[in-house]
Amino acid sequence: MIPANVPIQRPASARLLVVDSERQIQDLLRSSFPTLLCPGDIVVANDAATLPASVFGIHKRSGRSIEVRLTGSDSVDPEDMKQFSAVVFGEGDYRTPTEGRPNPPELRPGDGLELGPLRATVLQLLGHPRFVIIRFEGPSASIWEGLARYGRPIQYSHISGPLAVWDTWTPIAGPPVAFEPPSASFALDWRTLDTIHQIGALFATLTHAAGISSTGDDKLDGRLPFDELYRIPDSTARSIGRAKSAGGRLIAVGTTVVRALEHAASVHGVVRETTGLAGNKIGPTTELRVVDAILSGTHEPGTSHHTLLRAFVDKQTLAKMDQILRERGYRTHEFGDSVFVEKSRNRESCIEPGCNWTPETVAPASEMSCRVG
Repeated sequence: MIPANVPIQRPASARLLVVDSERQIQDLLRSSFPTLLCPGDIVVANDAATLPASVFGIHKRSGRSIEVRLTGSDSVDPEDMKQFSAVVFGEGDYRTPTEGRPNPPELRPGDGLELGPLRATVLQLLGHPRFVIIRFEGPSASIWEGLARYGRPIQYSHISGPLAVWDTWTPIAGPPVAFEPPSASFALDWRTLDTIHQIGALFATLTHAAGISSTGDDKLDGRLPFDELYRIPDSTARSIGRAKSAGGRLIAVGTTVVRALEHAASVHGVVRETTGLAGNKIGPTTELRVVDAILSGTHEPGTSHHTLLRAFVDKQTLAKMDQILRERGYRTHEFGDSVFVEKSRNRESCIEPGCNWTPETVAPASEMSCRVG
């Protein structure tokens, strides 16, 4: 796959690889996503706006330069967000690939951090020398002003120029609680939402504090995704209940939505109004309780986002998807193309000929209905 290196959220040429419940594959423009829906389906997206969660400054005890990337908070209420988990880097910036960044100075509980106009204290290490909990000093208003004026979006080297905050906000952005953009929602716009309603499908949102996608350290990356807070409003829970009771599918826009809904369902038995901490890891052994399909970005093998797709399809199907994405030049990362994957009717069975597609067996659009299998 080709890294998407320009921060354009909805290019007209954006593509969508569709895998239905019978493992048929279809190659479409992403703008055709609403045609995959049926009356009674419900589409659920993450409405979190993205914080400028990268702040540069000085580690006071050593005097060395650092970058602090906020990764989580103990609240999804912006007024209460003073204490954060964070990954700390040494000198440098996003232009250096994350895995090539130097380590920060030794971090200890009690260390002070000068982050532009902000002051913070390291409270504890989280089982890794670069993963810490910090607490900012001062009232919430001054913390937010400091982040707004001095912070920048978390960024990686595949984007050549500096990102602006508005590059990372989706069209449905609401509470500023995400640390990296819930980028699957970049595919949405108000015309798409209008088309969803015209079809007779429902649209609803939840708020999930999407965390960091890479730390630059293999051991720490192995712990991704970190625990992430979410909030499901009553209106969304009721809409999901109505749609599922009537036989509609639930289509999650992004991995954060899958994680939040499946966590809520595992705790409460059903999706209901709740605020929770998603500590679940979704993958090959996960039995999806409520989500029927996912609209997601394209992700590289080995990432937690890619592994999550194994809850929807078997490993042979996922390998075939990866092959087609590579051969057809799909773009990856947050501003790249998308996939629509429906939960397979029998995820773990792999019987000829269904698991031995070649790219030539990609189904034409006429062979798939709005229910995609």
